[in-house]
Amino acid sequence: MRSHRLALAAAALLAAFGASSAQAATEIQFWHSMEGALGDRVNEMVDQFNKSQSDYVVKAVYKGNYGESMNAGIAAFRAGNAPDILQVFEVGTATMMYAKGAIKPVQQMSEEAGDPIDPKGFIGAVAGYYSSSDGKLVSMPFNSSTVVMYYNKDAFKKAGLDADKPPKTWEELAAATKKLKAAGQECGYTTSWPSWTQLETFSAWHNVPYATKDNGFGGLDARLAIDSPLHQRHLEFLANLAKDGEFMYGGRGDDPNALFISGKCALITGSSGLRANIMKNAKFEFGTSSVPYYADVKGAPQNTIIGGASLWVFGNKQPAVYKGVTKFFKFISSPEVAAKWHQQTGYVPVTKAAYELTDKAGFYTQNPGTDVGVKQLNVQTTAQSRGVRLGFLPQIREIEDAEIERIVSGKETAKEGLANATKRGNELLEKFQKSVK
Repeated sequence: MRSHRLALAAAALLAAFGASSAQAATEIQFWHSMEGALGDRVNEMVDQFNKSQSDYVVKAVYKGNYGESMNAGIAAFRAGNAPDILQVFEVGTATMMYAKGAIKPVQQMSEEAGDPIDPKGFIGAVAGYYSSSDGKLVSMPFNSSTVVMYYNKDAFKKAGLDADKPPKTWEELAAATKKLKAAGQECGYTTSWPSWTQLETFSAWHNVPYATKDNGFGGLDARLAIDSPLHQRHLEFLANLAKDGEFMYGGRGDDPNALFISGKCALITGSSGLRANIMKNAKFEFGTSSVPYYADVKGAPQNTIIGGASLWVFGNKQPAVYKGVTKFFKFISSPEVAAKWHQQTGYVPVTKAAYELTDKAGFYTQNPGTDVGVKQLNVQTTAQSRGVRLGFLPQIREIEDAEIERIVSGKETAKEGLANATKRGNELLEKFQKSVK
């Protein structure tokens, strides 16, 4: 009897263990670069997904800034322990696309999982950037941003400027910074992500090429075209503002954001995704406006281009993981979740449904300026304004940032600096072209 009872107990234990194993949730590793208020939003979104079902558990891990997380993801892949999802900034798109075997194209993954993600549901400019030549999504649109201009309304009022009429052209911006400086403002204008805002977006906004071959969409033999007279004119303009103390260079990437949030600089061009941190930390009333343009340039303003990042899925994962990733992607792109993300962060709505839901709720009316980024993107693009898809673009940006630093500090002319950036950037593009072949 005793042995019979022990056998029954063992069988019950095994059955219980088997049941719990069968119900164990599939874990999904998600590496990202969202910190501060944005990191809080990501954690809330992931927690909401995890609580909405019991089959999958997404583990969100902050891996440093965009450059650091991309390098960490690539290193992990080479070591054989890549995460399931990696957030990669838009300039890494070409590098990831051509990493054959390393990634699992998102649309293919979702179709194989039996739960297709439809690219037609996304805003055209967003889906187009993250799709292959045949229109299929290769990565998942997530935190898409664009360049907008923020301005300090309190500083404007103090300088006698109309706080409801921010400068629309570069000429108007120069006039405003002069008045701001005269009123005691330490800095009139600054910019974050210099190469993205002052070269890539500047080119699209003025409908001029940043690179040949439709900015790289037309082939691997694309080469930079940023040494044009218009690009030279603009960098000289910034250098002159800096010489007069009206433009302050604040560094690369997001570093200059602090100059605006602290109140030191009254104007900044930067990511629409900066809105969350401004709302959380700025001690002044601020406004959002469109990017300045040169009024005498035919075709300007055209449209801005997307920034931010998308989510890439690594290859060689189990089918259960891909099913879970697909479910997670469907969740974050659902109208309610995507609309909330857009409204809380300043990133543009990546889906049409999220935009329509936000508009219908009266969010744009109640929060003037929050639709600026959407309006700048929601334009029929041209060959010059679709975006930039070049290999080694993160490294090219480093070269451009270094030359911009030298130009605005008066160490070289805009013509010299842009010629250097073009030459060195093209050497990298040639190297990338050979590596893919």
